[in-house]
Amino acid sequence: MEGWCGDAAVSFIVGTSDPVDQELIDATDAALARGIDAARIGNKMGDLAYAIGGEAKRSGYGILADHGGHGIGRTMHAEPSVPNMGRPGRGVKLVDGLVIAIEPMLILGGSDDYYHDDDQWTLRSANGRRAAHSEHTVAITADGPLVLTLP
Repeated sequence: MEGWCGDAAVSFIVGTSDPVDQELIDATDAALARGIDAARIGNKMGDLAYAIGGEAKRSGYGILADHGGHGIGRTMHAEPSVPNMGRPGRGVKLVDGLVIAIEPMLILGGSDDYYHDDDQWTLRSANGRRAAHSEHTVAITADGPLVLTLP
């Protein structure tokens, strides 16, 4: 909009599902919510990443640790990188006005392994199990995280 970018993703079930599928999606949404809650002035990127990854691991899912979100503004993929796994107190300091895309991707079966298809875009779990992805664009503000991509 007017030269600014936004980024969001949602996972949903098509056709017949197993209850495990909805549990995976719910866990991915919960990891996103934890990341958003940690997106506060004074925190560091590692705090946000730890919140996402910790939620995923506590729930027993694999997570694409070396994939994640990104800064966003006039371009879609900008600095800083927003990892899905991290250590508290490490990384870029979150400051007022920073806008980032937070995007956990969880995998059934607890494995973190994945690969790219030949198109270099499509990701697949190495164990052949299902995965889910949730994402929002979030502004860091003095009033707390502001989700810019809510429906």
